[in-house]
Amino acid sequence: MVNVNGDWAEFRFYRPDAQNVYLVGDFNDWQESQLAMTRRSDGDWVAKIRLSVGEFKFRYCADGQWFTDYAAFGVEPGRFGMDSVVRVTPQRLKVVKRVPATEIAAA
Repeated sequence: MVNVNGDWAEFRFYRPDAQNVYLVGDFNDWQESQLAMTRRSDGDWVAKIRLSVGEFKFRYCADGQWFTDYAAFGVEPGRFGMDSVVRVTPQRLKVVKRVPATEIAAA
């Protein structure tokens, strides 16, 4: 599962019996042991990384086996099976309160 908040993406992968889990994707040139995930007591493995705006393919590598995240933003065929997809979109600024120009000039 992937949650994106701004340019931060948090990846969660449930594999309670795994010894080592890595996040692997085109954002790190598919380097198998570069982004180690952290095991949590509930069996989830978690990694949080900052990504630029765009679409990225990824997979999880747990104890040498590759896994696709079907709960991500989608899946696409890759060189070695189905790759998961994460999308980071440009953030829009929200207007919280409009301030009349007369109040700005007075400040």
